[in-house]
Amino acid sequence: MSALPAAAPAPVIHRGLITISVMAATIMQALDTTIANVALPHIQGSVSAAQDQITWVLTSYIVAAAIATPLTGWLAGRFGRKRVFMISVAGFTIASALCGMAGSLMEIVVYRLFQGICGAALVPLSQAMLLEIYPPEKLGSAMEIYGAGIMVGPILGPAIGGWLTDNYSWRWVFYINLPIGVLTCLGIAAFIHEHRHPHSAKFDFFGFATLSLGVGALQMMLDRGELKDWFGSTEIWVESIMAILGFYLFGTHTATTDKPSFLSRSLLTDRNFVAGCVFIFLVGVILYATMSLLPTMLQTLFDYPVVTTGLVTAPRGVGTMISMLIVGRLITRVDSRLIIFAGLGLTAFSQWQMTRFSLDMNMTPVIVSGLFQGVGLGLVFVPLSTMTFATLQTNMRTEGTAIFSLMRNVGSSIGISIVEALLSENTQVVHAGLAQFVRPDNPLARPPHIPALLGLATPSQLAAINAEITRQAAMIAYIDDFKLMMLIAILSMPLLLLLRKPRHAGGATAVIMD
Repeated sequence: MSALPAAAPAPVIHRGLITISVMAATIMQALDTTIANVALPHIQGSVSAAQDQITWVLTSYIVAAAIATPLTGWLAGRFGRKRVFMISVAGFTIASALCGMAGSLMEIVVYRLFQGICGAALVPLSQAMLLEIYPPEKLGSAMEIYGAGIMVGPILGPAIGGWLTDNYSWRWVFYINLPIGVLTCLGIAAFIHEHRHPHSAKFDFFGFATLSLGVGALQMMLDRGELKDWFGSTEIWVESIMAILGFYLFGTHTATTDKPSFLSRSLLTDRNFVAGCVFIFLVGVILYATMSLLPTMLQTLFDYPVVTTGLVTAPRGVGTMISMLIVGRLITRVDSRLIIFAGLGLTAFSQWQMTRFSLDMNMTPVIVSGLFQGVGLGLVFVPLSTMTFATLQTNMRTEGTAIFSLMRNVGSSIGISIVEALLSENTQVVHAGLAQFVRPDNPLARPPHIPALLGLATPSQLAAINAEITRQAAMIAYIDDFKLMMLIAILSMPLLLLLRKPRHAGGATAVIMD
């Protein structure tokens, strides 16, 4: 222990450069969660993908990151934090280049899986590095830097993605990671010193494999269900059985193993932790499902340029940043459950605003509802993570954080798959319902009740009226999705009754979401 003071100056000298290096990795990963959203319609046209297929670009990344996240701590302890960090950044950068060069939907999905696996370690390792290089009296400043980096992605991602797609091509939303990744690797190699403390702890590979099987098969079923006519397809039945089997084996293994190292049974006895995991699952559904729906809606139904789409959706991130700054002052003075309740209320209100969208509106309702939703989710985000871990034993927080992050990512990917499947199905159903009224014997289907360009007399008129019916049907389907998310926000409110106010709330403030 006497050698520690002598070793302290080196990390202090390079603290600023280390901070820049690790935050570059954090920003790169956070940016990638939103930057591709506004480019989805352009990617869809480039690779000839259907509406329900193009979301695989988002869900493949999220699911891969969710599954790989629990491996981070074990890999860092076994092989060294610096080595794992460098390999993750290098892999993420290479995967980004491959995504940019992809020529088909299958290629880009496979490369996004690789990108998600590599990116899973970036945020938790960045946080761990900051906690290590800053002394206790400066940890607050370190976490402020970390929080700012986390928020840069959602705020700048849509705008940067829109600008790159409009001025260059959608491929540059991935190529932009290359210079950042190279500089980050050089910074890690030059300024971060390895402090490896090998341990003999065994990783629960059976638990990890069975949970991965369950999550992966469930995601495949949801992603391909609409395309394969759900349970009319043998593939969907096989994926459903694999998902059930994976979750069953994981549950049985966790319940019967003497010391399961992947999911400790003690976590399940903590009411706050269990309720918090359910909450963050639902928050993931609402947040990422909305972010996947809006860009395609604005570009396909309203003909917004991709740059405008990015700028219009950016206020959601601004609202989240504002509320997270406010909640930092409120959390020590107001019951966290009341803050979460207010956040859920604002989130539900924003979704209600979105159910009033129409094809005649301007961009104001999109901006206002996005700002409200951002504020609402920010009010939920920090107090929920605080209360989730407030009653958890300190030695269980690393494991708990991994499961918490897993639940958020799984909720996000499942939410995206469900709303996109409902969007595709409801568009067809509503189209059929509207089209039945467009027939020669209906006087309302003839001028002057409809424009002269629309009608039933010529092929061009038929094509035009069918396109308008499709447009109207899609708008109704989008509104139905927004109603669903509004109901999820409202129905999740009673879960607040499961959360207990911690006896010593002060100890919870160290818990930071990643």
